[in-house]
Amino acid sequence: QVQLVESGGGLVQPEGSLRLSCAASGGPFSDYVMGWFRQAPGKERELVAAIRWRVGFTYYGASVKGRFTISRDNAKNTVYLQMDNLKPEDTAAYYCAAGAMTSVFDVKKYAYWGQGTQVTVSS
Repeated sequence: QVQLVESGGGLVQPEGSLRLSCAASGGPFSDYVMGWFRQAPGKERELVAAIRWRVGFTYYGASVKGRFTISRDNAKNTVYLQMDNLKPEDTAAYYCAAGAMTSVFDVKKYAYWGQGTQVTVSS
């Protein structure tokens, strides 16, 4: 059974940095896509970044490209989201998700989800 647990959220000032972690268990994950989503109150869920385990191919949403970095540690079965130059509009609940599919954009194919971790960017 695949399980995902996020951690690392919190309160940070604008232009600050934060690193989120997603600990995965129940693999193997060699054929999986791992994604970070976020959802702010009253807004639709948004794909922030994604990575493929086998080759490390990455995707970033336009709003975070150049500021966020997704990475993985295969030995620890952990995916990270390094967030730099944070802005108030980055405030949201962030979720880690996993799925066995060919496209990172196929949101409905992300079959497994973590519980979420809150990120709040404010002065």
